[in-house]
Amino acid sequence: MSLLVKCPKCDKDVEWKKENEFRPFCSERCKMIDLGAWASEEHSIPGNPSFDDLMSADIDPEIRH
Repeated sequence: MSLLVKCPKCDKDVEWKKENEFRPFCSERCKMIDLGAWASEEHSIPGNPSFDDLMSADIDPEIRH
């Protein structure tokens, strides 16, 4: 018995199993639509810009990884 989840893009039921390479999405199409939304900044994770700037100032530009 598989766990059923809703595709975050189209709400279609999706089996949560290893063989589903697009999980949690129902298809490559839904996966790519979601990726495009992140790339165009339609989706974002809220943050604190002043904290981000403070942390960025702590990074030594001479250090190369």
